Amino acid sequence: MNNISLSNISKPIKNQLSEFSDVFSASMKSKVGLVDLVTKYILKQKGKKIRPLLVLLSSKISGEINERTYRGAVLVELLHTATLVHDDVVDNADKRRGFPSINAIWKNKIAVLMGDYLLSRGLMIAVEGNDFDFLKIMTGTVKRMSEGELLQIQKTRKLDINEETYFKIIADKTASLFETCCEIGARSSSENPGFHIAMRKYGENLGIAFQIKDDILDYEGSAKLFGKPIGGDIKEKKITLPLIHSLAQASKDEAANIKNLIKGGGKKDSVNKVINFVHEKNGIAYAEKIAKDYAGRAKKCLETFPENASKASLSALIDFVIERKQ
Repeated sequence: MNNISLSNISKPIKNQLSEFSDVFSASMKSKVGLVDLVTKYILKQKGKKIRPLLVLLSSKISGEINERTYRGAVLVELLHTATLVHDDVVDNADKRRGFPSINAIWKNKIAVLMGDYLLSRGLMIAVEGNDFDFLKIMTGTVKRMSEGELLQIQKTRKLDINEETYFKIIADKTASLFETCCEIGARSSSENPGFHIAMRKYGENLGIAFQIKDDILDYEGSAKLFGKPIGGDIKEKKITLPLIHSLAQASKDEAANIKNLIKGGGKKDSVNKVINFVHEKNGIAYAEKIAKDYAGRAKKCLETFPENASKASLSALIDFVIERKQ
């Protein structure tokens, strides 16, 4: 399975992805020079484009890709980009995908306003296209993403995240946008409510598997290419599934000791001790098992659909998410 790549997965919609890129660039245009300068910089940073890929494949598995599908994909990608720009301000991040972040170049004020601009452009495109069903889904998603992030901040301060809270956070913070991509894609090409529900559930399970894998990657391997370095979550005092499970396996004293190391900030020695502790307590293996369980649930959701190239790609995307190394 290791030869799965995003370019292979996107084959059934290769031309449509290229069309999407053109529509996406056009959607950001502004008469204000500074806005255009920043959006050109954003467009240079080619991310994985997993979210538009999900919208387009979800549309194709349910029917045919059309104008409404592109509007949905642009809405999702504008929202996602806006949240990344704002996240970098919140996290004081000076890098994004290997490039200096917008706040690093233009400072926080411009970064926050650019995030607002991108969000409003997405909402305007949906209103102009009369895609009020998309807006309804999307506004619920923005609310969930914000609440998930705030719940994580609240819990991080006390270092008291349990599994139930962790799953609530990642369902709201990450999986909600995956759900939205898949539901919007299905709605853009089909009136069949069964398809809408199946794709929404697929997106939710895929999103949870994706985030668990992301959290696992923080504990293994070298610095991820263009990603955050190993141990980044520990330095930020984020308690994720591998650590939650490991703390539950430890004695009270051992768990308190590990939490003190995390509270003490991101000294290299402390980070290494926490990583070793998680390996010793089989936190990684446990998280891998749970991620695979959600991957299996996502595959089950595809059973609703007839066999075709888009279905094969959506199935391969699940394997890609679980097996990626960065």
